[in-house]
Amino acid sequence: MRYPCLLLAAALAGCATQPPSSPPAAAQSAAHEPQAALALETILRKQIYQMTPAEAGRYVAWEHQAEPDLRKRIAAIGRKNIGQPYRLNLLGEFPYEVHDDLPMFSLDHSDCVVFAEHTYAMALSQSWEEFFWMLQRIRYRNGVIGVATRNHYTEMDWNVANRWLVTDISAELAGPAGLSYSMTVDRARFLKTRHHTEREIPVETSRQAYVGKDQVAAIAGQLREGDFVNVISTRDGQYWASHVGLVVLGPDGERHFLHSSEPQVREESFESFIARAAAREERNRQAGKHGQQLAGFKFLRLNDDVVVPPMAPQPRPGA
Repeated sequence: MRYPCLLLAAALAGCATQPPSSPPAAAQSAAHEPQAALALETILRKQIYQMTPAEAGRYVAWEHQAEPDLRKRIAAIGRKNIGQPYRLNLLGEFPYEVHDDLPMFSLDHSDCVVFAEHTYAMALSQSWEEFFWMLQRIRYRNGVIGVATRNHYTEMDWNVANRWLVTDISAELAGPAGLSYSMTVDRARFLKTRHHTEREIPVETSRQAYVGKDQVAAIAGQLREGDFVNVISTRDGQYWASHVGLVVLGPDGERHFLHSSEPQVREESFESFIARAAAREERNRQAGKHGQQLAGFKFLRLNDDVVVPPMAPQPRPGA
């Protein structure tokens, strides 16, 4: 799959069940409520990647009640996965489709897109069932599951299909003299060569605004918790979103970058991320390698009033 983490490297199944209803007061066991509370306390001591799907479902329900602010809930859930091991190419459509045997969700590992999608889906949900539905709504155009409807290209698929969730503010942040690049995608060729899937889809070109890496410090104060980040890289004159993550606020209000990259989910300042990229580029230069270089970032504002659109009807196979 052409998730952006692949380019950076070369781009829950249980049910959230509540404790059983208590019997009438006269028949209650004095030990029952402490046991239920202890179970939740045990779950809350874990990171999400250490939970079972049933535990994750219960955590999602609890977090929704504990933190009513969506932005803060996104940050809390994202941080609840710090330390989650990184693994590239995690998800597919199995068993809905059998072009590969990759599953439709993962708790124990993530890549950059999987981490962002799971975090948003959990923050927007109140149960395991709703989370799984929301994940597919975010991951596929109109929520229609299939390799051909998956949001493969970050700028021209994911960002566009999820405008109900986030809005691209890169041009506004960069100002009149902001930077941009041209991008062309051939989805039909990609699906045929990578997934052996035939589709008649015209080639599409677009112009993408971004904030240069040297501008980030100046505009960081305008970023909000829960905003979506696209890391823009360049090589041989080509530009693309090579990595994604989320904006969170540090203890002092500093804007931090929360993301999944080798070896695990981490939180760091944008300054730290840019410095690590520069050090990697210098090592490549000294080794005579012609690797990709960090150009800047696209920033997408989490919408203030998120209205989740319904999924389109799943078409009958073969129709």
